[in-house]
Amino acid sequence: MTAPLIQLTEIRKVYGTGEVAVEALRGIDLTVKEGEYLAIMGPSGSGKSTLMHLLGLLDTPTSGSYRLDGEEVATLSRRRLANLRNRSIGFIFQSFNLLSRASTLRNVELPLLYAGVGRSERRDRARASLDRLGLGDRLRHRPNQLSGGQRQRAAIARALVTDPAVIMADEPTGNLDQNTGREILDIFDELCRAGQTLIVVTHDPGIAAHAHRTLTLVDGRIVSDESRVAA
Repeated sequence: MTAPLIQLTEIRKVYGTGEVAVEALRGIDLTVKEGEYLAIMGPSGSGKSTLMHLLGLLDTPTSGSYRLDGEEVATLSRRRLANLRNRSIGFIFQSFNLLSRASTLRNVELPLLYAGVGRSERRDRARASLDRLGLGDRLRHRPNQLSGGQRQRAAIARALVTDPAVIMADEPTGNLDQNTGREILDIFDELCRAGQTLIVVTHDPGIAAHAHRTLTLVDGRIVSDESRVAA
């Protein structure tokens, strides 16, 4: 039996100490298998952003176990943690997080630069990733020369360029109009069909409906974990 891609056991996250301590996550148990499409929902302050940061190795739990692709995260050095994050996780943000003074191609190359990939291979892989997202004719454009949908597709190309184990998206359609948002969700559906593992944080039930599994958090606890049959 294949080990899960992500395994959380009794994960807790506390901010502050003493009387001002805030328990953002209160004993989270979660298993995510390769190829799953998971949506994380919850009201403001429920802990969904904290959970995303922990899953994405942007923060560390106060206690509990997190195994990513078979590795116990708590035992890793800072350098090994950064390498694992760069290799295994692709991030997509609501605000795109593209470098405004860099070309689209350069933006997509960056994760490979951090990974130490040579210039020629970086360029080839970045071009291929942009071609896949329909941006092969926008390589030299800067972000302010792209539409909102094109910027988000560039961000998806950047997330995919390292061939990560999991894509994590935080409100990925939040800055887009309805029609462009649907185009992005169609891309996610295609990625899922291709076997990509996806985790999306959203407040929108319509977005969560695209996922095959929806986790709902309230006050730092999982209150529901519902799966549906893929269409």
